Amino acid sequence: MKRLITNKADIQFLVDQFYIKVKADDVIGPIFNDAKNFSWDTHIPVMVSFWETMLLDQVTYKGNPMLTHIELNKRVPLNAEHFERWMKLFFETIDEHFEGDAVVEAKKRATAMEGLMQLKIAQSLNKGFIQ
Repeated sequence: MKRLITNKADIQFLVDQFYIKVKADDVIGPIFNDAKNFSWDTHIPVMVSFWETMLLDQVTYKGNPMLTHIELNKRVPLNAEHFERWMKLFFETIDEHFEGDAVVEAKKRATAMEGLMQLKIAQSLNKGFIQ
């Protein structure tokens, strides 16, 4: 039975299930599993806060995802395949476990972020780029 995304526990479940897929993935798993790029102990709570802010209007996230990914791109060049795989795994995870309005909103927000992130990363390669 699928569930609604209505509280922090639902967000935690979504994030945990998603990153199980990410860790095992052959395309983006190596990026996430490299300790130079990520600390799972800090990344998971940040992602819970991010999605709690995005989907539940509980403003607990205070980071800058664009800057974070621009910095990551300097260490590991991110390309369209990486973003496509992230989206595929995220949508799969949502569709497997959840239903309702928050599912539509999560997909809409993820799609918007993906496009903006790729644009900002590309722009960051230009001389004189200002975040």
